[in-house]
Amino acid sequence: MEEVCEGKDFSFPSQEENIISFWSEIKAFETQLERTKDLPEYIFYDGPPFATGLPHYGHILAGTIKDIVTRYQTMTGHHVTRRFGWDCHGLPVENEIDKKLGIKRRDEVLKLGIDKYNEECRGIVTRYVEEWEKVVVRVGRWIDFKNDYKTMDLKFMESVWWVFGKLFEKGLVYQGFKVGFCCSVFLLSFDGFLLCFLVICSVYIEVLMLVLFDYKIYCGFFYVGIGDFANAVIICL
Repeated sequence: MEEVCEGKDFSFPSQEENIISFWSEIKAFETQLERTKDLPEYIFYDGPPFATGLPHYGHILAGTIKDIVTRYQTMTGHHVTRRFGWDCHGLPVENEIDKKLGIKRRDEVLKLGIDKYNEECRGIVTRYVEEWEKVVVRVGRWIDFKNDYKTMDLKFMESVWWVFGKLFEKGLVYQGFKVGFCCSVFLLSFDGFLLCFLVICSVYIEVLMLVLFDYKIYCGFFYVGIGDFANAVIICL
């Protein structure tokens, strides 16, 4: 790695690019994971961005904070696996497909076919992968893009249902009602003002999880009939 220049010739952007290039050359992130593999594991749950848009200032700011947390835990003697993820469910994906296909009503989706509509949604998940990786790497964040995960993966969805099953077994689930925004096409609940985690299965069963900041857990769910679709299940924690 070249010596750092001084004075008027010094450029922060250029120096940042040199450091990132050096990290890539020596495989710094991969080496760190290898050296810490036998240390106690620190699990970092990273809420993934929607797969339908490009990164913006909010993503960069949050990503920087996440990188600080995982680096700190590594420096304090932990093995921290960091995998990039993609939120593939919900209104952002559906809205993109609706615009692409000119869909404005629920019956138009039924005419097209739920299976074909789902395939259209899956087809745009990797649209911006290269742009995201370029930006995330440029800001200096260490994270694994090669071994990424997607919320549409069966293992991921099944893990969410497993968590719900455990909550149910512990008596933390109760029946209740909640007012929220609704998609005019699928009649799916969506609340952008909540810290939430949204998973919609292929039959459009919707699971909405909300973790309150005081670490007390409250759960609730109710069933909503939506015609030919499976009943929507909404879970508030």
